Amino acid sequence: MKYDIQGLNNDEVLKSRESHGSNKLTPQDVESFWDKLKGNFEDPIIKILMLALIINVIFFFMGQTEWYEALGIAIAVVLATTISTWSEYTNEESFQKLQEDASKIICKVFREGSIQNVLIDEIVVGDEVLLQSGDKIPADGKLSHGNLKVDQAALTGETKEIKKTSQGIMENSEKNTDLSNPFDVYRGTIVVSGEGILKVEEVGDKTFYGNLAQEMQVDDRESPLKVKLSALAEGISKFGYIGGTLIAISFMFKKVLIDNAFEAAEIANYFSSWQTVANDLVTAVILTIIIIVVAVPEGLPMMIAMVLSLNMRKLLKDNILVRKLIGIETAGSLNILFSDKTGTITKGKLDAVLFFGGDKIEYSKYENIPPKLGRILDVSLKKNTNAVIKGACEGCELEVIGGNATERALIHFVSQNDETNSESDTIKAIPFNSENKFSATQIKGEHDMTLIKGAPEVILTKCKTYYDENGDIKDLKDTKEIESQIDILSEKAIRVIAIATSDEPLTDDVNFSNLTLVGIVGIRDDLRPESVSAIKEAMDAGIQVVMITGDRKETAVAIAKDAGLLQRKEDIVLTSQDIQKLSDDELKKMLPDIRVIARALPTDKSRLVKISQELNLVIGMTGDGVNDAPALKRADVGFAMGSGTEVAKEAGDIVVLDDNFLSITKSVLYGRTIFHSIRKFIVYQLTVNVGAILIAFIGPFIGVDLPLSMTQMLWVNLVMDTLAALAFGGEAALHKYMNEAPKRRTESIISKDMWSAILVNGIFVAGMSVFYLTSPAIRSLFRTGGPSNPDIYFLTGFFAMFIFFNGFNAFNARTTEVRLFKNMNLNPSFIKIVILIFTVQVILTYIGGEVLRTAGLTLSEWLVVIGLSIIIIPLDLSRKVIRDKFFVKPEKFKETSPDISEEAA
Repeated sequence: MKYDIQGLNNDEVLKSRESHGSNKLTPQDVESFWDKLKGNFEDPIIKILMLALIINVIFFFMGQTEWYEALGIAIAVVLATTISTWSEYTNEESFQKLQEDASKIICKVFREGSIQNVLIDEIVVGDEVLLQSGDKIPADGKLSHGNLKVDQAALTGETKEIKKTSQGIMENSEKNTDLSNPFDVYRGTIVVSGEGILKVEEVGDKTFYGNLAQEMQVDDRESPLKVKLSALAEGISKFGYIGGTLIAISFMFKKVLIDNAFEAAEIANYFSSWQTVANDLVTAVILTIIIIVVAVPEGLPMMIAMVLSLNMRKLLKDNILVRKLIGIETAGSLNILFSDKTGTITKGKLDAVLFFGGDKIEYSKYENIPPKLGRILDVSLKKNTNAVIKGACEGCELEVIGGNATERALIHFVSQNDETNSESDTIKAIPFNSENKFSATQIKGEHDMTLIKGAPEVILTKCKTYYDENGDIKDLKDTKEIESQIDILSEKAIRVIAIATSDEPLTDDVNFSNLTLVGIVGIRDDLRPESVSAIKEAMDAGIQVVMITGDRKETAVAIAKDAGLLQRKEDIVLTSQDIQKLSDDELKKMLPDIRVIARALPTDKSRLVKISQELNLVIGMTGDGVNDAPALKRADVGFAMGSGTEVAKEAGDIVVLDDNFLSITKSVLYGRTIFHSIRKFIVYQLTVNVGAILIAFIGPFIGVDLPLSMTQMLWVNLVMDTLAALAFGGEAALHKYMNEAPKRRTESIISKDMWSAILVNGIFVAGMSVFYLTSPAIRSLFRTGGPSNPDIYFLTGFFAMFIFFNGFNAFNARTTEVRLFKNMNLNPSFIKIVILIFTVQVILTYIGGEVLRTAGLTLSEWLVVIGLSIIIIPLDLSRKVIRDKFFVKPEKFKETSPDISEEAA
């Protein structure tokens, strides 16, 4: 096509760029590896560990602590920060790189009276750009010449081809916000067919595409886990400081008062030796520091990073690519999930789902259609199409290429092979167009007729006869029942195509007057088979699922009903126009009952995320187009579709490689599993800490300066943290977690049941320790050591008992149920690690020597240690039985809408 277009000259290009700016998009901020690493050091528990590390290094150089405690904390910090940083960094593509690649696109622009190749960034307002099939549109504007079909999926998420036509140049004409204006074209969309001239009106950040890209520049909201861990870190810090101070006071109380029998003269004599007082004060300060270090669970950040990384690999096998590790855990806390319809709940492609002829009998499969009628339908569709069957052979998978989505769906329906092809030649064909609303092909040979397919409202009015099940032609007296059947299908979101034949030859005026109806084929983007069960599972898990689609309301309602989203009379379906009429407060009140948003705009998604977060809810958002990127970025966890745009993937936290809603529910399950694993570790770890601190506090009052030596306490802290993190990190994903209510964003990470386990078992460990240390009967069961340390075997037994207490308690912490070994086979490493802890401890008693204040025990002495320590298992089982019998069990979630509490509101 020849165009008489002069275009801008060089001076006009410069003036336009000065007035309206460049077509270059503002680069997005991109985090480097070091930026991410620095961000991970902002974790509150990591900060406490860093402080503990500094103190340990100082005391090591003062000769007051051992080198391996500082090394252990340093390893924990390095592993916790680098594992999460590297995992995120290696799974993330740079948005900046995407923009750099996009800036290399060459456009055909009229300038100085000729067509010139111009980089997309060099285009200015006023340029006239030649657009042809396959071109990516470089800026926003209107068509001044020609006609196009444009794929706007990158902006709207819907794969429907949009027709664009020229209207000449109309000054000050406004663009439609829903992108449906037939005269407007937009940056980032693709020309499917046709040719035209774009008159550029907006460039760069001012384009629709640019506005969406800039909306991604928002600060990430803290994840629910980070909120909970911050509160935990603050509580642990206070516990450590208070505990350390009290223990230092109790130590000095013993040295000053108890050891001097509360005699004034003895106390005065004690203070007369400043060296003794100074030495005891230094010991008290060191003891305080060690207690603070022991109180900090340095294994927790490492355990979290490790369990997230392990589950990231498991998720990848299930077609879920995690870009940001914390996104997995956040998925487990979801209150609301806003999900796209196309490709996520539905298959994302058109399928022919039924056929009925003039006798109005429906057939769900081609194979069920009577053979003679089926043969006519087969010929009608295969000879009147632009689609082609590729690889048609026995055992081959059917592949249909060419044509549009509707034609490919029709060909898939009629045959899985090419055996029924008609031995007929094509004489003439007229392709489908929006004016005629049908396509037609005249064939000659085995069949001598004209084949027509298209809109029922056009074809049915001209049908005088129809083919019955035997292929015989019968009179078609009335089409009202057929039209009524079509209306019913429309309510089910099924689009229909009418198929007919004619004995009339195909002419240019295509004015058919006497057609024979073959039948009606129903087509729709059908539900994924697994979507219904996956959505039910999500709703049973307490997640409110809201379907968002660009489809019209009637189609959206039909799909939502089939998917199980619309079940109650209170369920609400809104359109974008409805939402725009509502204030934020009105929308918040309606939010718990909203199930479908039809005719949705990109801005609707961002607004829904915003008001949901204002209610303190945890939000998930799915998306695949550029239009979805801002909402994906703003949501607590963004699920980008694997088939979507790179911009959407960049904005998301998790990429669902198979675009499947089922994969999203798997993310939720893994997220909840991780949260439970973290809780199990916390129960175990804090029980150790409570027991150790209580013993250190009580010890001086019962005549034992240090029941556990400083080195032993550091060993407990280092080894038990690290190995326990490995044990609890391998816990399996249990389906029962999907029956629980989502955890509130501000909910404490330590539940009442956890507190009961921590306090009951921690106090029991301390109580049994006091009994052990003060009981002459227990002391008599151990040998007496040498003159330098007569209690060496007795104290070694105590050290071993303390380790064994916590080793056995790991079984208690692993499950909240009475059945201690339930699902143990799903985490085989757990038993191995507990056995390793016991083995290491036994070995240490023989080789620890003066460093660990240990000596080898006899078999009878080991039986005493094991017999006393294993009591913690029946003790905790008794606690669980009492809890289940006399206290209310945690209530399982039964509602489908989120609990918007007064506090959240």
